[in-house]
Amino acid sequence: MGLGLQFAWLLVLGMPVACIAWTVTHEEVFREPRQYCERECVQAQSFIRRKFFYLFTCEYCFSHYVAAGVLLVARYKLLYTDWRGYFVAFFALVWVANQYMSIYNRLRLDIKHEQVEIKADEQKVDGRKVA
Repeated sequence: MGLGLQFAWLLVLGMPVACIAWTVTHEEVFREPRQYCERECVQAQSFIRRKFFYLFTCEYCFSHYVAAGVLLVARYKLLYTDWRGYFVAFFALVWVANQYMSIYNRLRLDIKHEQVEIKADEQKVDGRKVA
C-alpha cells in the first residue's frame, strides 16, 4: 500500500475511533454507565480499580483502547509491514482521533455560543415589543 493510501486510511479510520470514544465518554446514551464509572474512579478502594474506571470517563484514554480494537479489525499498518507498522499506526490513529474530537468539541462550543447569542437577541427584541 502506498504512502498516500496509508494516509487516507489513517484519516478514515480515525473517524470511527473518535466517534466511539466521544460517544462513550460524553453522550447521553451512555450517561448512566459513565456516571457509575465516574463514581468508581473517585470512590474505589483499589488504585487499579480507580484507574480502570477512569478509562471510561476520559476520551483521550478511551481512544487508545478503541484504536487498538480498530487496528485488530482493520489490520492497518502505517509505514512498516511488520509489527512496527501496528505500533506507528496505533499512536497515529489515537492522535488523529483526538484531533477530530477536539474539532468536534470546538464546533459544539461555537454552536452553543451562537444559540445563547440568538436567545439573548430574541429576548431584547421581545422586550422592546412589550414596552
